[in-house]
Amino acid sequence: MSLRRLGFVSAAVLTAATLTACSAESVEADDPKPSASGSTAPSGAPGGAPDGGGLSLADAIKRIPVAEEKRAGYERDSFKHWVDEDDDGCPTRQEVLIAEAVTAPQQGARCTLSGGGWLSYYDEVEVTDAKKLDIDHMVPLAEAWDSGAHDWTPERREAYANDLDAERSLVAVTAKTNRSKADRDPAAWMPPAQSATCTYLVDWTATKLRWGLSADETEQEALIELAEPCADSVVEYEPAA
Repeated sequence: MSLRRLGFVSAAVLTAATLTACSAESVEADDPKPSASGSTAPSGAPGGAPDGGGLSLADAIKRIPVAEEKRAGYERDSFKHWVDEDDDGCPTRQEVLIAEAVTAPQQGARCTLSGGGWLSYYDEVEVTDAKKLDIDHMVPLAEAWDSGAHDWTPERREAYANDLDAERSLVAVTAKTNRSKADRDPAAWMPPAQSATCTYLVDWTATKLRWGLSADETEQEALIELAEPCADSVVEYEPAA
């Protein structure tokens, strides 16, 4: 299994430790977002301050380049996703479900999953049927395209769509919340659970920085405003190869 999350429980422990300010076959809804209204990596240690201690959320947001979005030419098929990169029989969707399970599912032929339990952090809903979960690209494919992926090679877009090497990139959530989010950025959509606010902002910011994606002015302004209650939140990330 590719380097990924150490499991949902360990990810939750990390979140609790660093984000103290905050007490699918997936169909990611990449339909055009309702109108609402390349990256410089940090100096020093990857993903943080020179001492490797991470960036405050506010500082991390300011490191996202600001640029106009470019939607022209976007097609969801431009991002090949749910591949079996390590040839272990489990495509990306199943890899995420296995990694994030609170209660491990049973794994059958061709990586079919049964049983198990998950917690969708967007809405604090407990799920015991994997079919009711979508795998959300933290920064949706269409938003990634708008923010710089239109200039990537097909290989890099595939790597983005199947990023198992970062805790922030993909998350198992209820289909309802994933499809409510569609391809909207935080200026137009935030998770319904108040407890998810700081975690989501950290995840979004880390993903944009990891992949060198930009933000438009409306998005950046929203991120800065939304992050005000998250003064203790820390962003750590590794720039994608």
